[in-house]
Amino acid sequence: MAKRQIRIEGDPILRKKSREVTEINNRIEELLKDMEETLYDADGLGLAAPQVGVLRRVVLVDMRDDTGLIKMINPQIVEKSEDLQLNIEGCLSVPEQSGYVERPEKLVVEYLDENGKEQKLECDGYKAVCVSHELDHLDGILYIDKVVEVDEETLRELEKREELEES
Repeated sequence: MAKRQIRIEGDPILRKKSREVTEINNRIEELLKDMEETLYDADGLGLAAPQVGVLRRVVLVDMRDDTGLIKMINPQIVEKSEDLQLNIEGCLSVPEQSGYVERPEKLVVEYLDENGKEQKLECDGYKAVCVSHELDHLDGILYIDKVVEVDEETLRELEKREELEES
């Protein structure tokens, strides 16, 4: 395993569409291991292959919950709720910045695991935010493209919600 350099906004690779993985070979296995090491070293919740300079449809997500590390190859959103949630987001490729983004409250994602087995992930809340954020990277989209202005009243409501969740 080797830690890889995280590409920073302005790097053209972050704006390109990733190609589908056609075979889970040694290179993909090595990419997954390197991405895992890079993700944990950076203390992130998710990492997409373009963020380490590889234009392949590969994503890792670890919400630090009982699900553990999820390795997704060729992930596709097959269902998403019409209900949206507004959350603050940051990104390893956009350091020292954050912004509010609206994303679906619930998602269903189909993907291949590292063994080539088809999987289905149903997620809601902040896990849905994280998965949606990482899948955007595969299409050259950064969260900063989706940031919305938040008025003072909404900001106060969000802060109250965060306080309640922390207590």
